[in-house]
Amino acid sequence: MTAQLIDGIALSAQLRADVARRTAALKARGITPGLAVVLVGDDPASAVYVRNKVKACHDAGLHSVFEKYEATLSEADLLSRIAALNTDPAIHGILVQMPLPKHIDPNKVIAAIDTRKDVDGYSVLSAGELMANMPGFRPCTPYGCMKLIESTGLNLRGKHAVVIGRSNTVGKPMALLLLQANATVSICHSATPDLGYHTRQADVVVVAVGRRNTLTADMVKPGAVVIDVGMNRNDEGKLCGDVDFVGIKEVASYITPVPGGVGPMTITMLLVNTLESAERATGA
Repeated sequence: MTAQLIDGIALSAQLRADVARRTAALKARGITPGLAVVLVGDDPASAVYVRNKVKACHDAGLHSVFEKYEATLSEADLLSRIAALNTDPAIHGILVQMPLPKHIDPNKVIAAIDTRKDVDGYSVLSAGELMANMPGFRPCTPYGCMKLIESTGLNLRGKHAVVIGRSNTVGKPMALLLLQANATVSICHSATPDLGYHTRQADVVVVAVGRRNTLTADMVKPGAVVIDVGMNRNDEGKLCGDVDFVGIKEVASYITPVPGGVGPMTITMLLVNTLESAERATGA
């Protein structure tokens, strides 16, 4: 068996085309979905991420506001700016790029964003809405992972899913989304003994720990779907994920590549969330 690749680039293109279509429909009514992206400091990776997000907005027809501040910006001034964006009717989503300078508390910043504009889905209120299965914004990376799994045609009802990683941004919300799809979910992490015992029983494995070769071929049930959220560098300096791609692709039925799998979906789901925020705000 050789696994089929789950092409995140192709799926992302399909979803972005739908975003563009729905955005055009809103614009015909005089409404343009708007995303404000705030960057504090000069972190090079953050600058790249922000540039890609702004470009994705423009390509899909969304309005984007990019605000860049020096690393010396005070926490009070940042919170004040977020408060202003919360009341701006032209802005439907607010994203503050992480990490922030050390003197700014990221929890305070996230909590300051109006839940109705929390298109990253990171706030405590957004997390509560997810846990309670209420309408709200889902964190973009887990949301994208669910779309990738859905694209394989797998019905998750009654399936066993293992999530490796327990972060607030990926692992925990990923587990909740799988539960909502009626999967039986196990969460594994650094303190889990005999990780392979759990993963060999799984119909779906989602790996999000940031460590190469966390999952190897002998740890995978034949025919399983493997979603690799990791982003690392191998010994040659090339991008790779958290799984042994070469080995696992001979065991799994579907697998996401790195790059070209989960990565493109994260920004795409940010666009989806921003569009949905505009539709909710206008009753579309």
